[in-house]
Amino acid sequence: MMNTMCIASFVLSMLECQNTTLPMNRTLSALAVLLLIFCLPREGKAQSLGWDAFAQVKFVKKFYKDEGLYIMTPVFDQKIKSLETVEFTLRGYYIPTDMEGKFIIISKVPMANCFFCGGAGAESIVMVYTKSKPPRLKTDQVLTIKGKLRLNDDNLDELNFILDEATIVQGLKD
Repeated sequence: MMNTMCIASFVLSMLECQNTTLPMNRTLSALAVLLLIFCLPREGKAQSLGWDAFAQVKFVKKFYKDEGLYIMTPVFDQKIKSLETVEFTLRGYYIPTDMEGKFIIISKVPMANCFFCGGAGAESIVMVYTKSKPPRLKTDQVLTIKGKLRLNDDNLDELNFILDEATIVQGLKD
């Protein structure tokens, strides 16, 4: 597994040094992403390719006239845009935020360090819209979520990274 991760990381890093508009580079990039997704450990820390991909996103200050303030806004490059609508799995810590149960938030790090309470960035949290209402969850409960990625760079009512049509595939028995 470690060798596959090294190979996939090497392919991705090599692509950063080349012209990524070539179709072959997109194919290699997609292959590296798939290698990383399927070779990540299923147990242990709340880590996955999604978090690594999100961490590569750059943010810029943008003025929102209606709110009268500057907000750090993501600039999605072609690499991350190529993952949009792709179904993949994210492992993270449940952060209680929505009392109505319309969505859940998972974080790369536990609540004490998350975007809302700690010093983590917007790339460390994901809004999750599940197919059915999720059961009662505990703060920092580690969950594995499977859903389709949607990127958001303009709707202030949602987070920047969203999983739609999601299901909780692991973590409910904890």
